Amino acid sequence: MPSSTTKETPPQQQADGSLSHGLKQRHLSMIALGGVIGAGLFVGSGAGIAAAGPSIVIAYTLSGLLVMLVMRMLGEMSAAYPSSGSFSAHAERAIGPWAGFAAGWSFWVLLCTAVGLEGIGAAHIVSGWLPGTPEWMWVALFMVVFCGTNLAAVKNFGEFEFWFAALKVGAISLFLILGALAIAGVLPGTDSPGASHLTHFFPHGSDGLIIGLLASVFSYGGMETVTIAAAESENPVKGVASAVRTAMWRIALFYIGSMAAVVTLIPWDSKDVVEKGPYVATLDHLGIPGAGQLMNVVVLVALLSAMNANIYGSSRIAFSLVERGQGPKALAKLSGGVPRIAVLVSCVLGFVCVLLSYWSPNGAFKWLLNMIGAVILVVWIFIAVSQLLLRRRIEREAPGKLVVRMWAFPWLTWVALAGMAAIFVLMAREPDTRVQLYSTGVMTLALAAVGYVRQRVRARR
Repeated sequence: MPSSTTKETPPQQQADGSLSHGLKQRHLSMIALGGVIGAGLFVGSGAGIAAAGPSIVIAYTLSGLLVMLVMRMLGEMSAAYPSSGSFSAHAERAIGPWAGFAAGWSFWVLLCTAVGLEGIGAAHIVSGWLPGTPEWMWVALFMVVFCGTNLAAVKNFGEFEFWFAALKVGAISLFLILGALAIAGVLPGTDSPGASHLTHFFPHGSDGLIIGLLASVFSYGGMETVTIAAAESENPVKGVASAVRTAMWRIALFYIGSMAAVVTLIPWDSKDVVEKGPYVATLDHLGIPGAGQLMNVVVLVALLSAMNANIYGSSRIAFSLVERGQGPKALAKLSGGVPRIAVLVSCVLGFVCVLLSYWSPNGAFKWLLNMIGAVILVVWIFIAVSQLLLRRRIEREAPGKLVVRMWAFPWLTWVALAGMAAIFVLMAREPDTRVQLYSTGVMTLALAAVGYVRQRVRARR
């Protein structure tokens, strides 16, 4: 059980008192908007389309509904208790220190690894434009730039993300407009495809839909950053509430809408969907001059944006954990309102992942990728369980803090938990995802055990 301190004292009131509050409302709003348009949407959705065909729209709809519920639950807790520890701090308050330890450090490993992966993806694009330049050099350059950005004042991170997000939102909005015009048959030089590409809606049956569903679930990762960033904004409660309340239309428009446009306009089994990415392939198919290359620039921006956001998120999660007594004290050292040692350590681990991808692609690197494969689902479970426990406590002790309320509580929370359990079952069925599920499970159990031992030792003092 949580200690009385964990129950009664929001950890972040003590932990984040000296963090700066340099993020303005416009930064937070655009981080929330841009966070929905992640690198996974641009880069990873092609494999899902190849597996599910047109039914990828159903896959993204189902996973999108689940994400909406998760974000609503997280928003309820984060508006009540703004915290740079986000779900980790909520899990500690609701379940106990061991839960905050396991959720926080597993997510930190995920974010640090993602920093390396996004750097590799961005370097691959740039080296394609400049043949002969080594990819590791570009990764190192990106790492230095964004490490420097995050070592400076938090407003620098906010400005980078503001303009990154603005470009992503503008690009995908333009893609949706062009797609709608082409489907309607009013785009010059193109004929409406009608429903000709939708005739085989389930080309690979339920197995293809399942693979597409799993791919879509993980492309939604990254939306948690807004609740982490909210703790350093001018008005955390207002920022979280606004971001969560607009999540539904953003997910529906950007994810589900763009998937529907892609599979309507281009054959789902075109090899370009995977090789070029669905957005570039669609624009090339429509014959819009230079649009495909322009979208490659947008993909590069999406990867760099995710890299920047994950360096930020990993450093703040680590800072919050250490401030709550859940890690080495050095990571909590602040300078200018920024946890600079945490930033540096997160960047170093990210670059180690890059080196492993060159030194041991089928060994240590593959093992690391498997280990983080299902972390986002583990985090979602912690969020749902925490919300179930905290909601009643907030209603009893501080009902005025319920600025954001979970819909149809507790029924939709239980529906979300059932959906997560179903995804775990589906992962166990598929050979590729089964290894990820088991590897993540081992890491989570190990962290939970360490956290529980630490909790018992501290309770005896």
